[in-house]
Amino acid sequence: MEPKSLFEKAVADSNTLHTKPSNETMLQLYSLYKQATKGDVNTGPPESPFDFVAKAKYEAWAALKGTSIKDAQDEYINLVNKLKG
Repeated sequence: MEPKSLFEKAVADSNTLHTKPSNETMLQLYSLYKQATKGDVNTGPPESPFDFVAKAKYEAWAALKGTSIKDAQDEYINLVNKLKG
């Protein structure tokens, strides 16, 4: 299977996990997905200092700056496979 297909399968599999991942793992999945599909963060931080969820998502994605799309896809695939057990 080619890498893009493996990534797309992992995305589909992430939506059908038997147990819901922790918030920390969900944040990791989110940031890896964004990096794998968009590349480096391309927006500014959230405007509201009280939107803690948006701030956490932004910071998690920004922390991956410089990670290649391929590496982010590989990490995402590995994480989903680990979660699947």
